[in-house]
Amino acid sequence: MEETRKDKLQLIVRRFFLIITDIILVNGCVFISLVMRFNVDLAAIESQYIQNFKSTCVPFTLITLLIFWCFRMYHSLWQYASIAELYKIVEACIVSEVAHVCLTTVMGTPLPRACYFMSVVFLIVAMCASRFMYRLIRTLLQEYRHTSEQIKIMIIGAGEATNVLMREIANSRYLDNSKVVCIIDDDPKKVGKYIRGVKIVGTRERIKEYARYYEIDEIIFAIPSASQETKRQILNICKETNCNLKIMPGVYQMMDGEINVQDIRNVDVDDLLGRDPINVDVESILGYVSGKTVLVTGGGGSIGSELCRQLVKHNPKCLIIFDIYENNAYDIQLELRKKYPELKLDTLIGSVRDSRKIFQVFEQYRPEIVYHAAAHKHVPLMEDSPCEAIKNNAIGTYKTAYAAMAHGCKKFVLISTDKAVNPTNIMGASKRLCEMIIQSFAAKIKEGKAYEVPQLFTHGMNDVITAPEIVEALKTAQTEFVAVRFGNVLGSNGSVIPIFKKQIEAGGPVTVTHPDIIRYFMTIPEAVSLVLLAGTYAKGGEIFVLDMGEPVKIDTLARNLIRLSGYTPDVDIKLVYTGLRPGEKLYEEKLMAEEGLKKTKNDLIHIGCPIPFDIEEFLQQLDGLLEAAYKNKDDMKERVQKVVTTYHPA
Repeated sequence: MEETRKDKLQLIVRRFFLIITDIILVNGCVFISLVMRFNVDLAAIESQYIQNFKSTCVPFTLITLLIFWCFRMYHSLWQYASIAELYKIVEACIVSEVAHVCLTTVMGTPLPRACYFMSVVFLIVAMCASRFMYRLIRTLLQEYRHTSEQIKIMIIGAGEATNVLMREIANSRYLDNSKVVCIIDDDPKKVGKYIRGVKIVGTRERIKEYARYYEIDEIIFAIPSASQETKRQILNICKETNCNLKIMPGVYQMMDGEINVQDIRNVDVDDLLGRDPINVDVESILGYVSGKTVLVTGGGGSIGSELCRQLVKHNPKCLIIFDIYENNAYDIQLELRKKYPELKLDTLIGSVRDSRKIFQVFEQYRPEIVYHAAAHKHVPLMEDSPCEAIKNNAIGTYKTAYAAMAHGCKKFVLISTDKAVNPTNIMGASKRLCEMIIQSFAAKIKEGKAYEVPQLFTHGMNDVITAPEIVEALKTAQTEFVAVRFGNVLGSNGSVIPIFKKQIEAGGPVTVTHPDIIRYFMTIPEAVSLVLLAGTYAKGGEIFVLDMGEPVKIDTLARNLIRLSGYTPDVDIKLVYTGLRPGEKLYEEKLMAEEGLKKTKNDLIHIGCPIPFDIEEFLQQLDGLLEAAYKNKDDMKERVQKVVTTYHPA
């Protein structure tokens, strides 16, 4: 409140001084024009003109101030003055002089005709000088500030974005100690030219050279239209300079006033992945969500919670968050209720391994769409607890899918992983089992034999599953089952990025399991977009796969993150190779060798043709896996290997 009053007082003071200045300049311009008309000889000015000037002085001043006020010349922030303000000054001065002519004519106190013309010219010059003086003084002060106090900036890109950025830097009080000293652009025709007085010194090949020559402190990437690959290539050069790297937001957002120079963000590791983000028209594909009851299992996790955030934007009739971990579920519940107070939201704590709980949820809410994100995902932990991976991932998926099928659910989307392809760890094998379960259920539904699916339950469920309505529902089940497979998710729980950041904050070392280990990466929004898209494409039994571009070496990822944090790898922060963890392999595959690819409407989304397997035999084998898992048998990996023939434990 105190600061607001202070700002208002400063505004009043500025306006007062502007008005006083204008009073002096308005009358001074008329008097000077009169003097100029008589060849700068005061004695030669006829007395009647002096008298006429004095007579119209006060009314002309008042009329001019009123005109200036109407043209909002006392409302603009003149430190940001531009061409638009210049037009406004010219228009106001011309209108003012027209009023001057009318006033002197009506009062019978005319001045020589040449005075009117000279007066308006002098007035325009005087008004521009007074309004733009602030910018001139500010620019001169910045120009002559001691060099050691300045942050020297190199800008990549010589387009409109750079023009806007340089203007913002010049005008922003947040960047008073910053100065753009050079510009880089890949267009040879632009090299040697200037933007706002700053030279375009060369192309990307000379970034490191000029960063040393100009002693650059900060590099700003200002090409909003650049492809991800171009951005990655240029930023990879920039990060070798040890300068602070930043990326400018979209130029049109800056011009529309949605964001400002403060929103220029630091380069993150996401910018170096080298793949254009997947763009999904969520508005068109989520029409089927509106008015529907949607269940998200594992809704408190990184993928599940993002699914919830995206889903609530499209007016579901009811959203049910189902999770076993109460803290995460509570967090997303609070977030959504705050943003969407009208949303019908129910948050339930429970396990997908609990048959009765799952049936109770489906019986009560009758969800039409299910996103099944609940799973154990940590590879090393599951290697030590293989029975838990089977209980939660495979059997939990089976129970949830069965309940969906038995209660008339329309769509069931399984969140899978690229680790299910030729798995070398039990977590990946358990997710492959989930995919096979989905494919089995889809096949049974297409045959009209969903009632033949075995009832694998660990609780007494005979009274529930033999109920007439359940039996009848299974006979007419039409649930569309689909699996969505993608790679590692940046920023998710267990992702390497948060781990690396914590290690860097602690001063190192940063631990990488192997110098040659590679992974495919996605952002959480990309992963969620793919899951939502799969819901619209689903016809039953598909495994959707994202074309994730080229894989990334984890070692390179770690080194990039160290550089982006302002350190030098192996000098400031050490890298230590710890060896592959149990069940971990050097690379992940997107598709099994036997699986082909079919295109969808989106070029980055493909459907893997399912590998044929004996569904009847598989469903019988699952019964044995369930029994062994709940008895915590030591040979669980060997048992799974007999069912998932592509599973080869490391």
